Amino acid sequence: MQMTNAKNACKATQMNGVGNERHPKLVVAVLSFLFPFMVFSQTPRQDSILQEVTLQAAIAYALNNQPTVQQSILDERITAAQIKSKLADWYPQVDFNYNLQHNFLVQTASIGGNTVKLGTDNISSAQFSASQTLFNRDALLAKRTKGDVSTLAKQYTTSEKIDLVVDVSKAFYDVLSTMQQIKVAASNITRIERSLKDAFNQYNAGIADKIDYKRATIALNNAKASKKSNEDILAAKLAYLKSLMSYPESSELSIVYDSLQMEEEIFLDTLQMPNYKARIEYNQLETQRRLLASNIEYNKWSYLPSVSAFGAYNFNFLNNDLGELYSQNYPNAFAGVTIGIPLYEGGKRRENVLIAELELARNEQDILYLKDAVNAAYSQALAIYKSNLTDYLTLKENVKLAEEVYDVIQLQYRSGIKTYLEVITSETDLRNAQINYYNATYQLLASKIDVQKALGQINY
Repeated sequence: MQMTNAKNACKATQMNGVGNERHPKLVVAVLSFLFPFMVFSQTPRQDSILQEVTLQAAIAYALNNQPTVQQSILDERITAAQIKSKLADWYPQVDFNYNLQHNFLVQTASIGGNTVKLGTDNISSAQFSASQTLFNRDALLAKRTKGDVSTLAKQYTTSEKIDLVVDVSKAFYDVLSTMQQIKVAASNITRIERSLKDAFNQYNAGIADKIDYKRATIALNNAKASKKSNEDILAAKLAYLKSLMSYPESSELSIVYDSLQMEEEIFLDTLQMPNYKARIEYNQLETQRRLLASNIEYNKWSYLPSVSAFGAYNFNFLNNDLGELYSQNYPNAFAGVTIGIPLYEGGKRRENVLIAELELARNEQDILYLKDAVNAAYSQALAIYKSNLTDYLTLKENVKLAEEVYDVIQLQYRSGIKTYLEVITSETDLRNAQINYYNATYQLLASKIDVQKALGQINY
């Protein structure tokens, strides 16, 4: 479209008698100016993708791309601009006005029996005016609260980031849990296929009947179905993680993790006591409290007068001949002070002060409620963490025992000591132990996140 517009511009130039032959340099310059924009408009925006998605990389990507966080950052910029706009009232306000007027009928008056025109046919004026606020409660409030208003906007952004980090972390652990279940299913399939081969060989050798072979086939089919089900679930969980990260839907998430490092990170000090003052919610309420206290002062200032200074210089041009209108100037200038004194508003100011005081009292109740809520949330999160920790330690030991039992029974079955039913049972126990262990691991990590949030230890 831009290339077509450029061609049309050249064609129009030629039609006006200023063709390419006469001004080739002008045409080249115009096309050189337009070309970068044409190239840019034809180049699609490429969404950034991650080569390896660790937990920290996923969090960093989400913080940089999640629309809710970006909206909060934009709100910060909007707030900063609004503060500057309010503070601009403290600076001198300078204006210029120009007027040109032609009177078709000039007003006349009778003075001492004589008819006199009160004006001229043509009038023109220009005015430079300036005003300066000396005292105004709106401007004073903006000056006193600019720091708290800016801080509150940043705290909202911090709150959004904390919630996003918690959600991304839990979604990441949920994805890892399902991935581990798929790996367990794959290992289980490999073991069952080996058992199936052994059962088939024993059946062909006449050592065992075909029941063992059929049981192995059933177990293999179940394992494959379980793996396929988990793969479908994994796709849904990855889609949810992408949505939290605002990651391109069509791009693949290459999840990378260090299981040993994660196991080292599962422990925390359970003797810590919650400090509600470390929570971002408390900081927000404290900032709101200061703003509400300022609002009380603001309403009390409504009893005070507003004071401003003003001045102007006027150029006045009067003449019946339009061509000679600006030949003679009749200027005037003035300066003064305006004082506005509020006298009576029907009790409105008193009620506004009362409303502001009640809002401050309500804020104090919000702080007390937050203290109780933080204690309750911490107690609940800590209880869940301790329960998950117990499960984790127990299930970790169960995995080792299940592996030992399976290896022994597998050897005994090949030696003809154990039945194939016992092999299937040991395989099931091993699979369940592994799945339960991985689920407990990532549930423990997720519950640790809740404890850290309750303690106010997640800060961004």
